[in-house]
Amino acid sequence: MWKKIEPEQLDGNVFSRIGRQWMLVTAGTKERCNTMTASWGGLGVLWGRPSATAYIRPQRYTKEFLDRNEYFTLSFLPEGQRAALNLCGSKSGRDTDKVRECGFTVLTGQGGAPYFDQAETVLVCRKRFVQIMDEAAIPQDVKETFYAQKDYHYLYIGEIVEVLVND
Repeated sequence: MWKKIEPEQLDGNVFSRIGRQWMLVTAGTKERCNTMTASWGGLGVLWGRPSATAYIRPQRYTKEFLDRNEYFTLSFLPEGQRAALNLCGSKSGRDTDKVRECGFTVLTGQGGAPYFDQAETVLVCRKRFVQIMDEAAIPQDVKETFYAQKDYHYLYIGEIVEVLVND
């Protein structure tokens, strides 16, 4: 059963949650959404509000949904969903209905933001800022390691407007 908690009540180490557990970044509507696996992001406080960041490459199909919608979600799934996380990180929603293929049930949070009943924690975010990473500001070693194709990430900052946990 889903319940709403305050962002300050969120359990878990953010480095483990994002970097090892991974998250699904999802945007769109209940009827038509797209999701992708991400292991880059952050949680903190910006402009006096609890906030989340996600980094999305320009070629990702999910970026189109993020750009069209005011709200997006970050969903953290239990370890038993690792195969779904792998699928959502390796296939494009342009070619595959990832939601159907993973057997996800779509629910909605504030602003109609889609998330999945299979998650254990969901952050509903209102998009507050978007900007492409400045190539000139990225260290050369990082460019060589992560940006051989010069496909610099877009930074999305969302105000966390709802935290949902699945008991």
